[in-house]
Amino acid sequence: MLPDAPEPLPVEVFDSHCHLDIMVGKRQASSGDPVAQAAQAASATVASVLDEARRVGVTRLVTIGYDLPSSRWNADLAELHPDIYAGVAIHPNESFASTAEVLAEIEELAGLPKVRAVGETGLDYYRDWASKDDQHASFRAHIEIAKRTGKALVIHDRDAHDDVLAVLRAVGAPDVVVFHSFSGDAEMAKQCAEAGYFMSFSGPVTYKNAGYLREAAAVAPAELILVETDAPYLPPVPHRGKPNAPYLIPLIVRCLAEVKQMHPDELCRAITANGNTAFGSW
Repeated sequence: MLPDAPEPLPVEVFDSHCHLDIMVGKRQASSGDPVAQAAQAASATVASVLDEARRVGVTRLVTIGYDLPSSRWNADLAELHPDIYAGVAIHPNESFASTAEVLAEIEELAGLPKVRAVGETGLDYYRDWASKDDQHASFRAHIEIAKRTGKALVIHDRDAHDDVLAVLRAVGAPDVVVFHSFSGDAEMAKQCAEAGYFMSFSGPVTYKNAGYLREAAAVAPAELILVETDAPYLPPVPHRGKPNAPYLIPLIVRCLAEVKQMHPDELCRAITANGNTAFGSW
């Protein structure tokens, strides 16, 4: 069962990172993915996800690819819906599949008008599904695709903060960099701010044991903050263990507003402006 809807936001905002294909069952959930299984058991559709989100003030979203099939599907979906943008990429855990042919198609998809991001790409040292060599090569290739297409680079960074920042310094970052589900501490937030990188905060910023994330949010400039669900993953408190969805964004926004000592309306306006800068106006 999906969580109850939170109190609506009085000012509209958007979800900068979700996985609509997983939520609506376009990717079959494996036995090792109970979150996706639970989300798909709710029998959501793209229309129902959008409708539920709009009721609480979440009027637009970016749906993100992680392999070639999901990137194709999300790019096609974005063409059909004015309130949806897409990101396309090969996830670092799938980077062994980043052949020249696959990357060429990712770049072709990234050139589409409604595809506004190259991602999620990056480094993941938590899992060993792909070698570090494969991950680094794929990450660098995606950085160059983002540069050539002029699209935002959306980064997956798990237990790899120093190396992600080092690669960006070494090869030169694209004009727009977004750290998806920001997981660094206050010191990393300061480094990202100095570089002009956007930091997108998700459900874990609300978790009791994640004080370091709230410290990071506190020092992150308001003009570099985004908000996301990573749905169907990473639901905010009090819904840990349940499927996430874009309509739960208000819980994350209100947590961030408290941390930033900002009125939620003010933070929503900042996030929307930041989204226009990162992904283009809607």
